[in-house]
Amino acid sequence: MKIQTCLLCETAQPAIDDHVLILNSAQDPFVKMAGQQIPRGKLLLAEDNIAALAQYEQSREHNSPGAYRHIPFHEYTLHEAPATVDVVAMNILYQPGNTWINYGLQVAMYALKHGGHLYVTGAKDRGILSVAKRMQEYFGNVETLTISKGQRVVRSRKDETLIDAAAQFVAPLVSSFADGNLDEGTRILLEALEVHTTDVALDIGCGAGFIGLYIARLAGKGQVTMVDASLTAVDAARHRVEQSGLTNVQILASDGTQAVQSQRFDLVVTNPPFHLGGVQTTATAERFIREAAQVLRPRGRFYLVANRFLKYEPALRACFKTVEEVAGDKRYKVLRGLI
Repeated sequence: MKIQTCLLCETAQPAIDDHVLILNSAQDPFVKMAGQQIPRGKLLLAEDNIAALAQYEQSREHNSPGAYRHIPFHEYTLHEAPATVDVVAMNILYQPGNTWINYGLQVAMYALKHGGHLYVTGAKDRGILSVAKRMQEYFGNVETLTISKGQRVVRSRKDETLIDAAAQFVAPLVSSFADGNLDEGTRILLEALEVHTTDVALDIGCGAGFIGLYIARLAGKGQVTMVDASLTAVDAARHRVEQSGLTNVQILASDGTQAVQSQRFDLVVTNPPFHLGGVQTTATAERFIREAAQVLRPRGRFYLVANRFLKYEPALRACFKTVEEVAGDKRYKVLRGLI
């Protein structure tokens, strides 16, 4: 499945000594090109997804681009000085929602030197025209550099009239995650869960931690581990756990079960994403299913909630002795697999 575009490679040409900032878009091919084109500059990846970051690091081993530095996307304005970057680039394909895009635009305003440029790429059906309007509001200018097969690159320049306001920037992503509401699919899943007091449980792709905390309250003599590839989600879950006062929970940044492969669990639960870079896919959930089967103890239980149209049953039957639907409605279903 090809979800990448290289329009940025054709339009954004950094100078050899530029400081280039990539906003949560480590998977875009432009990142490798930029690393190769700025041997006397600096490449900074403000990246949220540790899986995307790992993929970039693996590609560097073969392509040997210049050195780079990583900082969590949601922490950029907390730790980095303002007005230090020449070029900022963002692909909206990799942003989970409008909150992330808007935050990225704010970071660009904060990070860019006067005269620096922000490049944003994306498709019309993904909202690039709306993003361009916001760029016009923030920067006072925007131009379309290229259009190809529904994709386009738009650019804004940070003029001298824009005032650097470092103290006014606050990272909103963790609070957005932490304050989110319980969605209907998760609610149905929680109602269907069978949790034992002594369960050692794993929540894969924990998000803000609703599922893991629910289990932790019921498994008072057990232990719950929550994992997520999103650094923002991990921080949000940690914040929620601190507020709960529960002590039988740990949260780890992990691509699937990578961080816990040596551990074994009585209960594994997931509400998996079914979009990757804006493209609908069952690949992530199917990987979670395989990995769950590997870390479950004998007689362990696995629960997955999904939109009803997603066909996860074949993958479950390939990994579990017993597979059944234990709850659901017209929109969602909860599937359980038993080792």
